[in-house]
Amino acid sequence: MLDPTRPHWVPSVVAPSRDWDGWPGCRRGARFLISERDLRPDYSDFPAFETRAECLRWIMAHRADLARSAPGAPIVPVELDRWLLGLA
Repeated sequence: MLDPTRPHWVPSVVAPSRDWDGWPGCRRGARFLISERDLRPDYSDFPAFETRAECLRWIMAHRADLARSAPGAPIVPVELDRWLLGLA
């Protein structure tokens, strides 16, 4: 359960093209979070961090696997509340 009084940072990715290899059948610009379990674009099972720096450290620690599962798209930390509202 996440504390709603604090910001939470999550790894996010945007599909760079239609029918992207990271999520076949998606549209260009589709937004995804990254699953903590299998390090693939998804909408659930995502890690949440208290700071942007912690999220960046996690992304850097898994960068090789993320590059394979989300080819051609940068994985960036975003605030979960802004992502849910479509602002990030």
